[in-house]
Amino acid sequence: MTIKAVVFDIGNVLIEWQPERFYDSVIGPERRRAMFDAVDLHAMNDLVDLGHHFTDTIYATAEEYPDWRAEIRMWHDRWIEMASPAIDHSVRLMAALQAKGVPVFSLTNFGIQSYDHAATHYGFLHQFDRDFISGHMKTIKPDPTIYQMVEDATGLAGGDLIFTDDRADNIAAARARGWHVHHFDGPQGWADRLVSEGFLTQTEAA
Repeated sequence: MTIKAVVFDIGNVLIEWQPERFYDSVIGPERRRAMFDAVDLHAMNDLVDLGHHFTDTIYATAEEYPDWRAEIRMWHDRWIEMASPAIDHSVRLMAALQAKGVPVFSLTNFGIQSYDHAATHYGFLHQFDRDFISGHMKTIKPDPTIYQMVEDATGLAGGDLIFTDDRADNIAAARARGWHVHHFDGPQGWADRLVSEGFLTQTEAA
């Protein structure tokens, strides 16, 4: 079966997403570890990705943990510093695919307001042929429902799609639905896969 569309995750595929690295640079590794032990910040972020309001969710969490209020608010107030930089080679691959007429979709765990905020800094987030953003879909990867929603919305079956994501659990869930998958561990490996699938030449994938 011919692959008809390419699906990109965003965090750690098109934009680096390393909250621990950000906090290490701001408050130091020791204090960061203490905060992450005391507060389940990734669970907080999952709520945002499920469609809860970006500001309200983070600020409410900050009020629950007054010892960490200022640091937790950074998750919101300095979010762009946390979600950076862009992974330029991956962005070029997205553009190269579209230049050849290949449909490119996003499938991302991302909040509604945080995505809109990110798109003011990263213009390529407006350039997907179809956007599948968990905050709007009210479900997050690796729930099988989110993959079915992509299939239903596009009319494409799993075998029509190739998907790259940095998380093994997200890849496994897509594979279970028959999607072609690539576990992203850097843009060069993804470039090589797109070349091997016949989407791009070596030059186009550079």
